[in-house]
Amino acid sequence: MPIGEALRLAQDSELDLVEVAPMARPPVAKLMDYGKFKYESAQKAREARRNQALTVIKEMRLRLKIDPHDYETKKGHVERFLRSGDKVKITVMFRGREQSRPEMGYRLLQRLAQDVSELGVVESNPKQDGRNMVMVIAPHRNQAATDGARRQAKADRAAEGQGPQA
Repeated sequence: MPIGEALRLAQDSELDLVEVAPMARPPVAKLMDYGKFKYESAQKAREARRNQALTVIKEMRLRLKIDPHDYETKKGHVERFLRSGDKVKITVMFRGREQSRPEMGYRLLQRLAQDVSELGVVESNPKQDGRNMVMVIAPHRNQAATDGARRQAKADRAAEGQGPQA
C-alpha cells in the first residue's frame, strides 16, 4: 500500500503508522496506538525487573583454632543466611605457622558443609587464596525460590503501606 494512503488510513482511525520491519522488502508498517504500546512495553520491563532474583552473598570468617561454641554460633549464622535464600562465602583465615597446614582448614570447611547440607549445597569447593581458604555454599534451588517469593511478598506489603506481616 502506498505511504500516503497508509497515513490517511491511520489518521482516519486515529492511530499511528509505525514501521515494524524497516529492513524487509517491502518495509512493513503497522497501525497501532503508539503511546499505549510504549506504556505496555514499559510495564512489561518493570515486571521483569521486579521478578529478577537478586543474588546476595554473605560472608562468614572463621579461624583455624575455633572454639566449639564459636563454631556453633557461626554455623547458626550460616544456616540463617541459607534459609533467607542468600549465598554464603566462608573464609578460613590462616596466621603464621597455620599456613603450613591447609588440610586442617579444608577439614573445617568440609565439616561445616556437612553440617548445613540439608539447607545448601557447596557451589565452589575450598580453594587456597593466599592466607585464606574460601568456599561458597548456595541454598537449595527450591528453598531459594520459596524464600525469594516470601521476601518479595513481604516487600510488596511494606510498599503498599500495610507494614511487614508474618
